[in-house]
Amino acid sequence: MIKTSENFRINSPKVVHEMIDGEVVIVNLERGDYYSLVKAGAEIWEGLTKGISRVDIMENMVQRYDASRENIETAIDDLIEKLELEELIIIEKTDESIPLNTTNNQSETKANTEKLSFEIPTLQKYTDMEELLALDPIHEVDEMGWPNAKQDL
Repeated sequence: MIKTSENFRINSPKVVHEMIDGEVVIVNLERGDYYSLVKAGAEIWEGLTKGISRVDIMENMVQRYDASRENIETAIDDLIEKLELEELIIIEKTDESIPLNTTNNQSETKANTEKLSFEIPTLQKYTDMEELLALDPIHEVDEMGWPNAKQDL
């Protein structure tokens, strides 16, 4: 049992995301920035969107990837911190006690004996479409509609 639990949620409607061929594309509609996560980073994001705890995400990663528990834990913590700093996720902490859920992970591990190579997940940030993505599609476009901005903007 741990004393503090965390609930992760996507910062919607400000943030939208989509998984495309193993890559998560995330758009911060307010800032106009978009992001990319692949491999382990995409798996961590998927876990966060499903409300899986940090501990359970780490256990799943330790079972799936060939790396030390310390390295995986540090990588997950770093990625979660970056996602929070970019305002892509919101972390809500509660004082509830929750049991660690590791029973399902152990059965999956036995079936998969070969581990994947672990690469530290990186959050790729792109700002080249910032003005276009941050454009209000109703009030800031000309008569042609989005993505054509009014000339006085």
